[in-house]
Amino acid sequence: MAVVASASGLLAMLQEQHPTLKLHALRNLNVLVDNFWPEISTNISAIESLYEDETFHERQMAALVASKVFYYLGELNDSLTYALGAGSLFDVTEDTEYVQTLVAKCVNEYISLSVKLAESNDSETTEMDPRLVAIVERMLDKCMQEGKFQQAVGISLECRRLDKLEEAINRSENAASMLSYCLRLSQTFVSRREFRHEVLRLLVKGYQNFPQPDYLSICQCLMFLDEPGKVADILDKLLKGDKNEALLAYQVAFDLFENEYQKFLLNVRDLLPEPSSAASTTGILATNGRLNQGSRNENGISALTDAGPTAMDSDLTEPLLARHDEEVATDAAAAAASPAAQAESRTPYAERLAKLKGILSGETPISLTLQFLYSHNRSDLLILKTIKQSVEMRNSVCHSATIYSNALMHAGTTVDTFLRENLDWLKRATNWAKFSATAGLGVIHRGHHQQGRSLMAPYLPQNGGTGGGSPYSEGGALYALGLIHANHGEGIKQFLLESLRNTSNEVIQHGACLGLGLAALGTADEEIYEDVKNVLYTDSAVAGEAAGIAMGLLMVGTASEKAAEMLAYAHDTQHEKIIRGLALGIALVVYGREEEADTLIEQMTRDQDPILRYGGMYALAMAYRGTANNSAIRRLLHFAVSDVSDDVRRTAVLALGFVLCSEPEQTPRIVSLLSESYNAHVRYGAAMAVGISCAGSGSSEAISLLEPLTSDAVDFVRQGALIAMAMVLLQTTEAREPRVASFRRLLEKIINDKHEETMSKMGAILAQGILDAGGRNVAIMLQSRTGHDRVTAVVGMAVFSQFWYWYPLIYFISLSFAPTAFIGLNEELRMPKFDFISDTKPSLFGYPPSVVPPAATSAVKLPTAVLSTSNRAKVRGAKKESENKSGKAPVQEGGATASSTNAEGSGDGDKESTSTMKDKNAMDIEGGVEKKAVVEPSSEVLSNPARVVPAQEKYIKFKEDSRYAPLKLKRAPSGFVMLRDMTPSEPVELVSTDTPVSAGGASAAAAATAAAAPMAVDDNEPPPPEPFEYVP
Repeated sequence: MAVVASASGLLAMLQEQHPTLKLHALRNLNVLVDNFWPEISTNISAIESLYEDETFHERQMAALVASKVFYYLGELNDSLTYALGAGSLFDVTEDTEYVQTLVAKCVNEYISLSVKLAESNDSETTEMDPRLVAIVERMLDKCMQEGKFQQAVGISLECRRLDKLEEAINRSENAASMLSYCLRLSQTFVSRREFRHEVLRLLVKGYQNFPQPDYLSICQCLMFLDEPGKVADILDKLLKGDKNEALLAYQVAFDLFENEYQKFLLNVRDLLPEPSSAASTTGILATNGRLNQGSRNENGISALTDAGPTAMDSDLTEPLLARHDEEVATDAAAAAASPAAQAESRTPYAERLAKLKGILSGETPISLTLQFLYSHNRSDLLILKTIKQSVEMRNSVCHSATIYSNALMHAGTTVDTFLRENLDWLKRATNWAKFSATAGLGVIHRGHHQQGRSLMAPYLPQNGGTGGGSPYSEGGALYALGLIHANHGEGIKQFLLESLRNTSNEVIQHGACLGLGLAALGTADEEIYEDVKNVLYTDSAVAGEAAGIAMGLLMVGTASEKAAEMLAYAHDTQHEKIIRGLALGIALVVYGREEEADTLIEQMTRDQDPILRYGGMYALAMAYRGTANNSAIRRLLHFAVSDVSDDVRRTAVLALGFVLCSEPEQTPRIVSLLSESYNAHVRYGAAMAVGISCAGSGSSEAISLLEPLTSDAVDFVRQGALIAMAMVLLQTTEAREPRVASFRRLLEKIINDKHEETMSKMGAILAQGILDAGGRNVAIMLQSRTGHDRVTAVVGMAVFSQFWYWYPLIYFISLSFAPTAFIGLNEELRMPKFDFISDTKPSLFGYPPSVVPPAATSAVKLPTAVLSTSNRAKVRGAKKESENKSGKAPVQEGGATASSTNAEGSGDGDKESTSTMKDKNAMDIEGGVEKKAVVEPSSEVLSNPARVVPAQEKYIKFKEDSRYAPLKLKRAPSGFVMLRDMTPSEPVELVSTDTPVSAGGASAAAAATAAAAPMAVDDNEPPPPEPFEYVP
């Protein structure tokens, strides 16, 4: 076969008149274009003219050749234009670089046009080029024919082709997994909120078409769509079915509760029917759902210390002792109430409905969570004791930081032993420090709804107004009530509202506003809003700041017109504190509204006031939380490097953590350069962004980025880096990340260093509290296991980051804590005895070891030193004595002398040998222990309820022969899990809830005391005496 050396002959044929010759030339040029495109490009105009000649019947072939020539010339736009003109001759199934490049270009062009058409507000919109549409459709058909359904789903979502998306899902072999994949993509890659809702409606339709609909996924989608009526209908239908369907209804309710969308949950609950036979849920958890107060007192968790009344001369510490009598009275009343009286009148449907409403209202899950945190508390009081001893009494910042740390360390555990044992030290808190110390009780007792008000009663304003106590402790108590009832404040809202109305003291108003905002979070209650607005209009700086934040908390995510009203007042007032509170409040109002909030965000970010621009950064963070939206990231990075205000730049970088919280692995890479900025505020923002986004992940990249910042030259940068590092390393063990141990040593070093600056020392103290938060049983989770953002957690983290200006807001971080627990429940919502397996080494996800107290050092008498000159003198003296005696005597005497010398030295020698033998024996004993290599088991058996951290979930396995099995095996094995009883005829054995599973509170203190005396014997025998010398 002849080798073609030039295309000139074929190009000449294009000038012929006969169409057949032209067609022959084009077909051959199409084959040779890959090698002769430079030569062909010189006559491209002739090929273009053939395409434009409408009388030429093979115009498509001319377009295809022209497209290839322009492709090799690098003119992709012209190449795509002619490829579209080639029609069916452009074969998308062809596996060449040319086709793949142009198809990708075609799809990208289609996507950009689709987005523009969707976002344009013009009524007259140009139609999409049908040739472009045809190529994209052929590409999608090719993907489906080859079984690449995930690619087809991804392209359909990006192209906004719901018809092709539905077709890809229906044609796939595993429609369920494809729907799950599509749901995950809709939450991570679909940027526009309106289109995401259309996708979710399509997914709901797809799930409902199954023979056995996936109600868990359906209800999650309906929650995203904010359609409580349909969810209520589904739950009601399930309750009327068999036992398994009732269990499924409970599981759906628990999963919805984990998203913490209070307004939605209450709407679902209220839309459920109200049968007359349905009884209240007060008795459901009599055994299993709430703390047994009698047990608490017996075990010392809330019991009183032996401190005398002289320690009780301040209004902050007196109620800690007075509460004991109230607890006893409450226990007696609780014991008298019996649910058995109502049990007979209940129908099965009424009982199920009562239980379901208890879940939706939060009563059941909060009670179970409270009990888990109480019984599994592993907080180490010795750490707090060490911090307290290391902090100077005159340093009020570190004193308050220790109180904050204690509250976070015992968040939700109800263990306030440290405060009770250090009442004299606690009395040193004055003014706002007293406010914070009182509010800390709200964090410790968070979720204790039944006893919340009685716990705080000694501090609260009496008769609805100002009592005889300090306004700081009264304001702190109102704030504490909000923390206890955060996001579930139906029972306390009215009391807080009356307290706000009946006082004119700005400190009490401050606490009441924060408490109301927390209790009525996201409910958009108009009555409360008006009262809080009246406080704002008093133009008091202290009360106005809290009022601004409270208005935002009330209106979270509503995007109401109230935001414009708040912005107008921010322009009118002269108080920076009020402007800052309103700026954050406006940001909370546009929570999750994405592109709907762009107008308001643009207005705030262009404002001349740097505080409102600062609020604009938070508005961007809240509106686009967890979306990883490129536009939002681009705008934040722009302000991070260009704004003239350090506050705005710091906040812009920090806000990246919220936007990227769904993709934590991206955050260290994006802020890595900013962490090396010359501007200390930008470095601080970078540290906090990594901490917020990567919280609890133990990310190696995040730790590597934060490590240099912990030794930064600027004190507040070190503070932010320490707090962020604690957030990243939360619930991370040394076995998973060896740098955990070195970080704990660094915290100890900073806290004990007398010359360390106050800011970084405060950061280290707070980091200790965060690192061991919630008795070491909670993690910071900004998203639920189903991918929905936890509104309370994100809002809490946003307000917590305001502690830069106002320390009492530190407590808001407790809202982002979520228990890392597996709580298995039967149909009665009680915890049966049930074991399962963690198929990995226990040390990988276990509790960190307790701090070892310093060993008591006793003075040891050393042996008397004997000089060599003294020995020589003794020998010479003995020799002279021997010479004065008989001739044989010297030898004998010498021997005797030697023996006597040995005997003389035996006093000290015995001592030395005795001590040497003791040391040797001790070493032998230690060596014996060390020689026995302890082989760590490769798995462990966990009992319900158990601590299961997020990284451990993939290792959880269930026994095949177990009596109980999870209702949904594909669901993540954590949180509240409904269990199916495989042998319902056998008697049920429940988990005992009267006695704590582990030491906590006072018992933890006793454990610490016992650890300080390692020689103590368990049988109450006296310890052995100290080492001594026997003198006969």
